[in-house]
Amino acid sequence: MIVNAETPDQPEVRDMLARLDAYCAALYPAESNHLMDIASLMQGDALFLVARDVDGAAVGCAALVNKQEYGEVKRMFVDERKRGLGTGRKLLEHLVMFARMSGLSVLRLETGIHQPEAIGLYERLGFERRAPFGDYREDPLSLFMEMPL
Repeated sequence: MIVNAETPDQPEVRDMLARLDAYCAALYPAESNHLMDIASLMQGDALFLVARDVDGAAVGCAALVNKQEYGEVKRMFVDERKRGLGTGRKLLEHLVMFARMSGLSVLRLETGIHQPEAIGLYERLGFERRAPFGDYREDPLSLFMEMPL
């Protein structure tokens, strides 16, 4: 597997993001989905990573948004057929590396409470639960986490 910085406006990446949107829409009401659109992911403050398998197919993605005081993990997704192979871990490890290189001292994220696999991955990598941050507000369907770097 190879992880590289790429643009999110590629057809197969758009497909992954559409599947992530549909997955989140099936789990949570619209007001509890805090999804970043492709145009926002292409801004200068966002680094978008794509994981590709040995055949070059996109199998996962994640973004790091530099908020100056912290980095925020957004749009984390692994193809349903490729889960359990370490793709999510590899993407997060790359985000951590880039966050450190950018001089950030903490990573934060918001995820939904109905995603135990994602929550478990975040916790295994050192993320801890915290209060809402930035523009987020308390939401019984949201879980907020951070990891000092």
